[in-house]
Amino acid sequence: MKYSTLSAALLCLLLGTITIARAEQYQVVTEEWAPYNYQKNNQLTGMTTEIVQAIMALTGDDFKVVLLPSMRATRALNDRPKTIMYSLFRTAERAPLYKWVGPITEESIHPYQLASAAQPVDSLEQLLRAPRITTRHAGLVPDLLHSLGFNNLDRSATKSQQLYRMLLAGRTDIIIGDTAAGVAHHSQQLDIAPGTLRQIPIEIYRSSLYIAFSLDCDDELVAAWAQALEQLRQSGELARIQRRYEHTNE
Repeated sequence: MKYSTLSAALLCLLLGTITIARAEQYQVVTEEWAPYNYQKNNQLTGMTTEIVQAIMALTGDDFKVVLLPSMRATRALNDRPKTIMYSLFRTAERAPLYKWVGPITEESIHPYQLASAAQPVDSLEQLLRAPRITTRHAGLVPDLLHSLGFNNLDRSATKSQQLYRMLLAGRTDIIIGDTAAGVAHHSQQLDIAPGTLRQIPIEIYRSSLYIAFSLDCDDELVAAWAQALEQLRQSGELARIQRRYEHTNE
């Protein structure tokens, strides 16, 4: 009996040591992209942040999460060993570069203009001829638009809320950068009245959001996170987290 107790204690100590060592090895990075991952009252929050926290609660991981500018977060995922990043659209180009856990949710990105605009945009041809379209300075969206032949891009915004301020101030005609949930979130944060913005009926991009792991991450860890996400899905907790942000945009 004493031997069994000692063995159990040693096993717990060993597992604890392994957990601590793994926590020191791994780092989770994310960027400011509401309502999925963003900082509020000096606390990291958001739909995907809560999901990642719930996954780690199930797997027993306690990895440090670091909020970085978009380009630095991607650079960390590419260059730093054992790095995890969320939220990331899984594209054909990105697919072989990382290990993936997801999908978390499927989202689409549309252009927006003021509802009061003198010339409503309804077609891709009109969008291509628009005087100015403002996007964030870096990332999937501006790179995609450039590849599609858009020569009217203003990539000066470094933060999402700049897009809305520029549009409201008449400094741009159209903005592209957020999902519908993101637009609702920023509209609430900036006190933009309902009906002020008009979603242009052109789907620029549709894909699912994932958690990405650098290729040197242990397969066992990736599998554990995938299993934990599926457990959240089956229990209904994943849907509850998503509904909370869709309804309140907090």
